[in-house]
Amino acid sequence: MATEENGVVYGTEDLLTSLCNSVIRVLNVATNSKVNYSAMVQRITKIGLKPDIGCFVLFDGGFSGLVVLNFDGDTALEIYEKYMLNMGMPKSELATSFTSDEVANILGELMNQIVGDFTGKVRRELQTNITQNQPKMLVLTKQVMLSVDTPLDRPELRRVSFFTEKNNIFYLELAIDRTEFIKLHDFETHEVTDPDALLHMQQAADQSGAGTSAVAAGDDDDENSELLKSLGM
Repeated sequence: MATEENGVVYGTEDLLTSLCNSVIRVLNVATNSKVNYSAMVQRITKIGLKPDIGCFVLFDGGFSGLVVLNFDGDTALEIYEKYMLNMGMPKSELATSFTSDEVANILGELMNQIVGDFTGKVRRELQTNITQNQPKMLVLTKQVMLSVDTPLDRPELRRVSFFTEKNNIFYLELAIDRTEFIKLHDFETHEVTDPDALLHMQQAADQSGAGTSAVAAGDDDDENSELLKSLGM
């Protein structure tokens, strides 16, 4: 029988590290810039949304919890601008205020990608499944405290500081039920393809498909001509 001493234990800090890595993985690719997080983590007693923009996502399944990202206005605008410029949008067409709906929508979409990346890793690496709700992004003038819908018997609360390329700061807060995963036996995990590599593969497939479609269209034209001739048309 496998024992805890012989197994690999995966706990709260490991889940937090995995979530932080999802944040920088998604933001680094989306904004084409460098985002880092502090090597120090805070134990906190409350979790909530803080000015200027707060976003939260609930997840449930193999374990339950709440993820919050809090941005000040300058940080929100920096991430939004770099994301839009990386997508090819001209700077003259970008929103100039963090209170713009467009800024909140982009940050909400990035939050969705971050938690999606995290849940995918949970499925591959911990052999369990969690589901998330749609991220909620709010522009705030004062702090709002949150509680998790799903009861947490032994809640663990953490806060991590993140730093953008311009040294603007935002914060991730996590509330999660205290849990440990103990590996009973070895298994293979399949890494997700790098997003850039996946994009290049898709573009190559599209180009190849276009060429194939052109040949197929030519064949279809020949077949149609033969059919029309056989019908005396």
